[in-house]
Amino acid sequence: MAVSRDQISAVRAFNRDYTRRIGVLSQGLLDSPYSLTEVRVMYEISHRPGVMAAQLADELGLDRGYLSRILKGFGAKGLLARAASAEDARRQHLRLTAAGRRVFAPLERRSQQQVRAMLSGLDGSRRQALLEAMSVIRCAFSAAGGQPAKVSLRTHRPGDMGWVVERHGALYFREYGWNEEFEALVAVITAEFIRKLDPARERCWIAQAHGRRLGCIFLVAGETGTARLRLLLVEPEARGLGLGGMLVTECVRFARAAGYERIVLWTQENLAAARHLYERAGFTRTVRESHHSFGHELVGETWQLELRNIPARRAAS
Repeated sequence: MAVSRDQISAVRAFNRDYTRRIGVLSQGLLDSPYSLTEVRVMYEISHRPGVMAAQLADELGLDRGYLSRILKGFGAKGLLARAASAEDARRQHLRLTAAGRRVFAPLERRSQQQVRAMLSGLDGSRRQALLEAMSVIRCAFSAAGGQPAKVSLRTHRPGDMGWVVERHGALYFREYGWNEEFEALVAVITAEFIRKLDPARERCWIAQAHGRRLGCIFLVAGETGTARLRLLLVEPEARGLGLGGMLVTECVRFARAAGYERIVLWTQENLAAARHLYERAGFTRTVRESHHSFGHELVGETWQLELRNIPARRAAS
């Protein structure tokens, strides 16, 4: 999809506003004689003692000649020490000297105070909305750049079921045009899950990063010896990070540990990404039938995974 002029304008407007708020337009950052780039380089060396110049240049996207001049300036002021690498004497590990740490410490404090002042002006709900929006931005660019996300899985807690219903309804309407009948079905499934939950044999996993929910999956008891995989969802900004596979893998692992003989699931033919995940995990399609649901003509599919016939290492791959 082509990027529109309005989208470009929105991003530029955000950048102008945010850079003004954090003071990067000033000649020196945080009332110091150092530029934004110099403070960022100082931050990285302080928090990663022993880092190499080549690493900094690559990770910060800096021209190596420009970074070399910054480091030379730090060295001339006695802020930087270098030590040759044991593997390659031509490469040097960087660290701040005692003088460098004394220069950086007040900059770190001022930065923390600046952010605290910004957040203190927001009530709890707006502060949380801001932090979630920042998480969306980070996750979206991480996925686009192929960078690994620091995602964790947890069990459900109050508030999660409402999120599961809302996100399924909103995303499936936006991406497939499914109407409110689908949202109602998800509401019924989540309500039944809570009412009948057997923690030893049933579970909901919520995937999150930076405090933001990014996905979910459910495993519930079916007929004797059978578990049902339900409500797999991955937020758009987290797609491409392997999160869907992580959720399915954890679901299969739990089902095996709980003693189920098989897992079954119901999906639709047009949900290609989900079907790919199931196939990769070892599921096979057993039933295919047309039906009219959620305002559309669909082809429903039942998939099944026989746990007794699959080595544990495959289920966890």
